[in-house]
Parts: sequence; structure tokens; C-alpha cells
Amino acid sequence: MARPDIIFLHAPSVYDFRKKTIFYGPISDVIPSSPVFEMYPIGFMTISAHLEAAGFRTRIVNLAVQMLQDERFDVERRIKSLKADVFAIDLHWMPHVHGATEIAKLVKKYHPDAKVEFGGFTSSYFWEELIGRPEVDLVMRGDTTEEPTVKMMTALQEGKGLSEVPNLVWKDDQGRIRNNEISYSPESMDDIKFDYGMMIKSAIRNMDIKGALPWYGWDKLPLTSVFSVRGCSLNCAECGGSHHANKKVVCRKAPAYRSPEKLAEDMDAIQSYLNTPIFVVGDIRQHSSGYAERFLKAVKERKIKNHVVIELFNGAGDEHFSKLDKAFEGGWSIEFSPDSHDEKVRSALGKGYSNESIEKSVVSAFRNGCERLDLFYMTGLPYQTRESALDSAKASKRLWGLVDKEDGLCIFNAPFAPFVDPGSRVFEEPEKWGYRFFARSLEEHKRLLENPSWKHVLSYETEWMKKDMIAETTYDAAIELATMEYESSRISADVLEQRKERTETARMLMHRVDEIMAIQNTEERENRLSEVKEQGRELMNSTVCDKSSLDWKAGSIWRNSPRVLTGLIRSSFR
Repeated sequence: MARPDIIFLHAPSVYDFRKKTIFYGPISDVIPSSPVFEMYPIGFMTISAHLEAAGFRTRIVNLAVQMLQDERFDVERRIKSLKADVFAIDLHWMPHVHGATEIAKLVKKYHPDAKVEFGGFTSSYFWEELIGRPEVDLVMRGDTTEEPTVKMMTALQEGKGLSEVPNLVWKDDQGRIRNNEISYSPESMDDIKFDYGMMIKSAIRNMDIKGALPWYGWDKLPLTSVFSVRGCSLNCAECGGSHHANKKVVCRKAPAYRSPEKLAEDMDAIQSYLNTPIFVVGDIRQHSSGYAERFLKAVKERKIKNHVVIELFNGAGDEHFSKLDKAFEGGWSIEFSPDSHDEKVRSALGKGYSNESIEKSVVSAFRNGCERLDLFYMTGLPYQTRESALDSAKASKRLWGLVDKEDGLCIFNAPFAPFVDPGSRVFEEPEKWGYRFFARSLEEHKRLLENPSWKHVLSYETEWMKKDMIAETTYDAAIELATMEYESSRISADVLEQRKERTETARMLMHRVDEIMAIQNTEERENRLSEVKEQGRELMNSTVCDKSSLDWKAGSIWRNSPRVLTGLIRSSFR
């Protein structure tokens, strides 16, 4: 097996989560991955594709997935066994700060001569703090770092200096920090390679399919993505991907779009390998109505038969939905995040559409063939009181009442957790938005992750709800939502009682951890925490909602094997 030039490592949220007593609570109830946040960013795939095209060998190693797969998996032994010139560690989402930095220490311990590189949105924000760490040699800033990474690897391979590599922060031979500044931020996404085939080939070549999985269980229920945009034209206050955050963190002045035709081409490439749902990231109307028209025309011409999931950033009607229904042969679904039913809260966030618009959109979507619509509410937002958060759960009954019982309207309510996105308007001006933070630096966020309860990991509280109230309201809203679902004849009485019982068990465990943390004697406190460790693991997933509702119907990658093989053969002739 040929030695890779660069290995991409993905760490769990907390490095030693298998040894620690951690009650995660509902922090990942509405995302595909577990609370370990084992899902690596799409950049692993796109950067690898560009490097492979330039002649470099790459490998993706998802340490977090392997730790979940096997209790006995030895992380240090695996890291020691790996060989590469560069180890690239993602710190894209803030909850990875503990695991990412601890993994970096291990890499430097066993491979002192190799370069350790960090990249991702959080890395771009906290680059000064990261490059100051002895185990970090390089920090790649920006949201489009495929070509800068190729230039970096070329310079390293040829023994040249790194001063001409855009977006790179690095240490020279004397240990001095050099900052090349962000100068590479393309205005179009058309040159980026989204190649799932490359990921499959790399996994086969390295004989490590399970170790390269995007998240735990992806091989059984795969979901793929295509990206219509990097950056955003919207300015939602709490979002680290907003226009404000992109401008501040990665110097992106305007969104960079992938052309509609290239986006449809990406989907066609995916369906050549996998019969799996395809999630189109970014509202296809964000650029313009003309963009959406061109995209749907291209999709229809390419006869995309995979199920397609689209995003809505605001309301839509019959005209838009009917066009979707005509374009997507394999059916279509929607992801919609109003965040709150309270129009005052939603307006403060920067989402100015009305409840009437939401209701009309839901009705129109199902009237025009939508198979499923996932709608998300959150707890812990600006101007949101306890009553406001509970009212969002109660409002779900009206939404369910507007559509048929057979219509796949799925409503979720989860905490805004665990951290506020760095670079967002709320993070930059907390007082303006009524927030108080318990962590500002990278190291402070890392220390919060070492707490045994999700409530104490929260990096914030608001003028309207303190930490305790945010946690309690999260559980109360879960029970209210389940009750509304039952009263709407969507779940049985037995399912309602199971949900309520699980939620109350989680609440009691949170209270028990609070009591244990008040014990002054360290040894006694650790012993008592170990007593509840297993119970916390049992409540690791689906704490306040049925997480299986997030699953999409798809054949496993093993059932897709004939299609994968055919796709690989075809790709070799492209």
C-alpha cells in the first residue's frame, strides 16, 4: 500500500469520551451524527479530490467513527501506525475543539517531523490561538482552500518556502509565526471538485472503508450532499455561516455560487454511484429565480432519479413547489428552520417571514407532491422567554392540523447548543442580543467540554433564560411537542408515554449530575459520576425526540455495490 502524502484526521468532540462520564443530553438530537459529532466536513472530500488530481495521495481517517464502532479501538496505536508528511485536522465546528487539539498532540508525539495542519471555520476564527500551540505547524484559513492546499503540498514536496501559499499561517524554521493573509476567495464554486467517487476509491485503496465513513451508520443509511453556495446572502444573528460571519472570518464579501448546470452534474455523478437521497445545501432561490429555473431544467435533462432534499430559507408557494415536483423524478422533501414560532424572536434573528407564510408553505408543499418536510424550532434564542419556547411546541398542533395525517410533516424542537457560533453577530455583540457568555477563547470552550453534563457545557445564557431555565425548558418543550403530536393523532398513546418517560429520565439524570458536582471531595465525586456513566450512554441519542425520524430511506452502501462498481468503471473514462 502506497504511503499517503497527507492524512485527514477527524476527531470526536471530546477526545477521551469513552473514559469520561458525559451526559450529552439533546445537543445532537436534530443532526445525523451522535453527540460525539463524528461527521467530518465536506472539505475533506473536496480538498482530497483536488490533491489527488494534482498527483498527491490522500487518506481520510475518521477516528471518531472508529471509537464509536469499537470500545477497544486504540487511538494512539492507530495514530502511531499512520505515516504521512502532513496530518490535516479539521476544526470546523466549535464542539470539536477538545478532540481536535488532543489528537494534534498525539500526532506530534508520534510524528515529530510531520507537519500538523488545522483548517475549517473555527480554525479560521481562532487562528492566532491555534498557531501559538506547540503541536500546530500550519493553519489554513478561508472557506475555499482546495487550491491553496495543493500549493502548500507542492511547496513542501519541492522544499520551497511557504510564503507564496495564500490563506496560510505557518511557522518558519526558527519557529516564527508567518501570516500570508486570506487572498484566495473565488467568486464562483465551479472549479471545485465534488467527487464521491474519489472518496470511495481512496477508501478501497487504503482498505479502510469503515474508517473513512462520513459518520457512524452512514454505510447503512447513506445521505449525500451537493453545495449550491459557499457563503450566504442572509444575516441570521446566531449563524456562523451568515453574511456577517463569512465577511469577518473568511473575508468572503459575497456568496460564491456553483452554476446550476454544475450542480445538476454533481447530482448525476452521485446517482452513478449510489441510490441515496441527495441534500442540496442552500436555498436554490437564494441567487435568483433564474438560477432556480436553470437548475431545475438541468436536473430534468439529466433525469435525476435519486430522492432530493432541498432547503427553504423563507416561504414558498404553489409555483415553486410544482416546478420541484416536475423536476425530481425520485421525489423530493424539504428542510425548513424557522427556529421559533414567535414572530418577535424570528424577526430579531433576521428571519422576517410571518407565521402565515410558514403555514401556507407547509400546505402548498404537500399539495404539490412533497414527501416529507422537516421543520426545526430551537430553545435559547434572543428575546425568547420560557413561554415563547413552549408556545413554539404548542403551535405544532396547528401545523399538523393543516395537512393530512399521512403527510410527512416532522417537527423538531431542540436546544440551541452547545455553543454560539464564533463570528456570528450574537457572538461578536452578545450584550446587544441579550447574551452572557461563559467562554470566549478556544481554550475556554475546550474546558467547558470537559463538564459531565450538557447544561454545564452551554457557553451562554440570555437575559430571558438562564442556563437552568434553558435546560428545563428544553425538556418541557419536548413533552409539549410529543403531546401535540399525540393530540394530532400522529403517534400512539404508548409512544407518547415512552417519549415522556425518556425525557423525564434524562431530566432526572441531569439533576443527579448537578448534585454530584456539588460534592467537594474529588474522589467521591468521581466515584459517584462513574455510577451514572452507563445511564448517560443509554441516553446518548434521541434524548428529547425520536432521532430515527431524521433517517432517510436509502439502501446501504453494501446493497449499492453493483452501482458503485459500475460508477467507478465509468468514472475512469471521464
